[in-house]
Amino acid sequence: MNDDRAASSDASAGGADASGAKTLFARLWDRHHVLTEDGESLLYIDRALAQENTYHAFVALEAQQRTVLRPRQIYAFTDHYVPTTGQAKGLAGIPVAEIRGMVQKLQDFARSHGINLYGIDHAQQGIMHIVPPELGIVQPGMALIGNDSHTSTHGAFGCLAYGVGASEFAHVMATQTLWQTRPGTLRITLDGAPGFGVTAKDLILAIIARIGADGATDHAIEYAGSAIRALSMEARMTVCNMSIEAGGRAGMVAPDDTTFAYLEGREHAPKGAAWERALDFWRSLPGDANARFDREVVLDATGIAPTVTWGISPAHALPIDDCVPDPGHAPDAKIAGEWQTALDYMALVPGMALTDIAVDRVFIGSCTNARIEDLRAAAQVARLGRAKVPAWVVPGSQSVRRQAEAEGLDRIFRDAGFEWRDPGCSLCTAINGDQLEPGERCVSTSNRNFRNRQGPGGRTHLASPAMAAAAALSGHLADVRTLLR
Repeated sequence: MNDDRAASSDASAGGADASGAKTLFARLWDRHHVLTEDGESLLYIDRALAQENTYHAFVALEAQQRTVLRPRQIYAFTDHYVPTTGQAKGLAGIPVAEIRGMVQKLQDFARSHGINLYGIDHAQQGIMHIVPPELGIVQPGMALIGNDSHTSTHGAFGCLAYGVGASEFAHVMATQTLWQTRPGTLRITLDGAPGFGVTAKDLILAIIARIGADGATDHAIEYAGSAIRALSMEARMTVCNMSIEAGGRAGMVAPDDTTFAYLEGREHAPKGAAWERALDFWRSLPGDANARFDREVVLDATGIAPTVTWGISPAHALPIDDCVPDPGHAPDAKIAGEWQTALDYMALVPGMALTDIAVDRVFIGSCTNARIEDLRAAAQVARLGRAKVPAWVVPGSQSVRRQAEAEGLDRIFRDAGFEWRDPGCSLCTAINGDQLEPGERCVSTSNRNFRNRQGPGGRTHLASPAMAAAAALSGHLADVRTLLR
């Protein structure tokens, strides 16, 4: 693990109930706990992920005349600001000077401080929540931070992973530690086999709709149950990625044989005898069967249908065969007001079928759904027709792009009228030249549908890759099950 280390466990950190049983979260927290002071814990951080916006942390570090303590445990990625066309030109292919400067500053700082850099011209360039798992940089049992809220993605590997601000990131670079307040624990159990056409994106949207956008505030979520255990690693990453959209501090899944099979043989994964030792450790991480959580939520996966959002929060999600809600039927006045605000922004009428909502554009990509499994699912639908609206497919990394092209997925998309683009965050962040026009309605596989998220006045409907492809072929929100059958 390079020069990674884990702080010794400290009984004063707590985490076990009266029986001594521990959750996965408690094991991870205690393993990285160094000391407690004034109600906060100092945690050792194994690895940190940076992107162009981390520049503010770099400036703060240099202003304090401090150096990066362990640069080989810091990883920098160009993703938020890179364009998704013309990447072969490198920095010269970024037309806006300010954006080009952000990418340049990240690369310059990383090189000057010896930080691992996956720059715009790197063979493994891509999104900071897609490349590390591909390379085995993220492993069970780690404490991992990133200067991006969706760092929760990496909890799919059974590690403690969450986003931090610039000042916190600077502290980690200088000390490899971070002061944190211990969150509560929330277990979300999802049992049963999901039905035809239902994906991980549908599961997490249904979860958020159930508990609300603030339903997991100040809690670390552990996802459990037969439906979660049946998911691939890519699907688990989708679920953990959107934990933050329910207000969660982190999201995680206990490591198992699916985790280990995914990691084996990857560039940064342990090899030989070290692999066997790592497996022994990783198998010790899952929580005790009798461990208690501060809160519990249980859902039946068999009752979840392909899901889309209609409003301006990921919690505004409904099964595709439902209708736009009526504020007059809201459970209370506060929610009625929220629904009306959403309807006004999204220009929707209560009672209209979701499948009657016409769309202007489709975006398949982002750290939520731009892995090879996602593109395969979208291509399975795209091959059934031809896009009626502009549709972009943006792979999450150069590795995903190469694999997709080797499998011929890019040809399927192009033949169906979709546009095949270069890796990056693209329309998810809309700070790289890719954005919606005012009033334009987009079906997106990203994680946020906030007002103006994809461009001033843009209207976003979140959906799975398969559902997004179905919308592209239909020109409106569509039930992918109808197309696939």
